[in-house]
Formats: sequence, structure tokens, C-alpha cells
Amino acid sequence: MNYKLLSLGVFLFAIFLVGSEAPFIKMTNAKCQSYNKSWVEIHYCRLKAYSRNKTSLNVNLTVLETANNIHLRLKLMKRANGYKPFLWDYTVDACEFMRKRNQPVAKIFWNMIKDVSTVNHTCPYVGLQSLNDFHRPEIPVPMPSGEYLLLLNWIFDRKPQFATNVYFTLVEDP
Repeated sequence: MNYKLLSLGVFLFAIFLVGSEAPFIKMTNAKCQSYNKSWVEIHYCRLKAYSRNKTSLNVNLTVLETANNIHLRLKLMKRANGYKPFLWDYTVDACEFMRKRNQPVAKIFWNMIKDVSTVNHTCPYVGLQSLNDFHRPEIPVPMPSGEYLLLLNWIFDRKPQFATNVYFTLVEDP
């Protein structure tokens, strides 16, 4: 009986050690594509390198038509002989989330961008939207080292309008 309790304690301690390591995250590429330029015009979508280990993401776009029904599809992929689905493939009603903020996966994403984004109010969205100087995101879930791709597909009125693809490398501290 004591052996089982000791094993459980060691297991929980190991999970704590794995989860408490601070991973090093570096964004390596960013690609944005507008599917419908009469709705969304992307001015720029690029990474700015400050040093070898620090890059920041800057996205600037204009929503030309009023968007009232917005969905966001988040998909995380891990590179393993090509990019394969890894952890999330999740669609969220962005307008509802901005009103209630009660969806856990969307909340993780929101907590990373809320301080550097102009997307901080409820629907409707129209006009200039930007993400400025986004760097060194904190990911609150343990993930293995590797190369990842975060696919963000923005859907207005049930039609895909634009995509934001962010490539990053995650390395656990030695």
C-alpha cells in the first residue's frame, strides 16, 4: 500500500517538474493571406528580428465591410515528416467569446494577444485592426520540443476571409 502511495507521489512530482520548466519559444515565419480582398485588406504580416533569439509578430489589416458573425478556427500542427495535426483543431464563435470569455482554448489564445492587439471589443468589427510587437508568448500547457505551425482561419458570415499562419520552434530549457 505504501509503495502505491510513494509511486503516486513520484509521478505527481515528475509532472510538476515537466510542467514547471520554462520553454524557449521563437517564431520563425508568419504568412497571412486574404481570400476576399473586398472584405479584408492585409497591409503587412511580418516578423521583426530583434536578436538571434527574439522576434516579434506584427500584423496590420483593414476590415472593409462590417463583420458581425465571426468565427475563428485554431489548428495547431507539429512538424514530423511534414506538419501533422497535434493538439487543437478548434472553432470558436469570436463574437460570443468577446462577450463572455468562457471558452478555455480561446482564452489561452486571447491571454497571449490581449495586451498587444486592437481586437479588444465585441462585434461588429470594421476598420483597422492590428497586432503589434507580439513576442515571447507564454504557453500554459506543457508541450514537447519541436517545430510547430499555428493555423488561424478567420471566417466572416460563414465564408473564410483570411488566414494567419505562424511557424514557431519550442525548445525546453536544458
